[in-house]
Amino acid sequence: MATQYAGSDAGGAGKMAEAEASPLIYRTKLPVRIWHWINALSIFVMLMSGMMIFNAHPRLYWGVYGANLDHPWLVISHRGTSGFVQIGGFEIATTGFLGYAQNVPYAFPPLVTIPSTYSLADARQWHFAFAWVLLISATLFMAYNIVSGHLRRDLALKPEERSISHLWHDIKEHARLRFPTGEAARAYNPLQKIAYLGVLFVLIPVVILTGCTMSPTLDAAFPWLAHLFGGRPSARSIHFLCASGFALFIVVHLLAVVLAGPFNELRSIITGWYRLPRERLAKERS
Repeated sequence: MATQYAGSDAGGAGKMAEAEASPLIYRTKLPVRIWHWINALSIFVMLMSGMMIFNAHPRLYWGVYGANLDHPWLVISHRGTSGFVQIGGFEIATTGFLGYAQNVPYAFPPLVTIPSTYSLADARQWHFAFAWVLLISATLFMAYNIVSGHLRRDLALKPEERSISHLWHDIKEHARLRFPTGEAARAYNPLQKIAYLGVLFVLIPVVILTGCTMSPTLDAAFPWLAHLFGGRPSARSIHFLCASGFALFIVVHLLAVVLAGPFNELRSIITGWYRLPRERLAKERS
């Protein structure tokens, strides 16, 4: 019996030591969590409705002209039941994925579009409605960043993080699936900061401005927008590239969440509480 109790005490001590080595901290504040989920919903709806809008004319152009007889730089289409993506003079077979999938001859299949059946009018309504949600939420979040100091304190790169050697080290660590541990995990790492700043200051503003450029009403009210982006066809191409950037960000973000520990990461973005991962041993770092 004494041995059994000793073993239990040792196990309890081990758990206590682990808890002490991995404290639970309040890392993600409420405004950040609210904006994260509103932003996620808006981006998903806009991506899916945007793909339906793209299906209406699955070609992209540069310059001030863009119609069937003009030369596109990107085509997502089909020949019979064979789908393909053409970038410049390079063509890739994409049957079952793009161009022709789910027995539908559209650039993007019903599985990833809103609505799931072809309707340009409905897709535009979804797209424009959530564009306003994105614009308003991004504006409010930017105001919060400035007033609260979140931008300066949590997102701005520190002097030592701006060096090429530091960034390259961070890239190599992530490529080896070695994520920050201990106190280093208390704050965003440099790659996270760059990604979030890119979304906040590049992707969101550019996608909103190019979207405004493609609106006939706003284009008439602010003709300088078309000149800013080199024409409405160019604005549509840039809009598509920004949307692709959002899609890539989502894929990398979700992959990082899964690899870093989905329960801990989801708890942080839902409740704000995050358990710091235990420090790796020295031999594990080498």
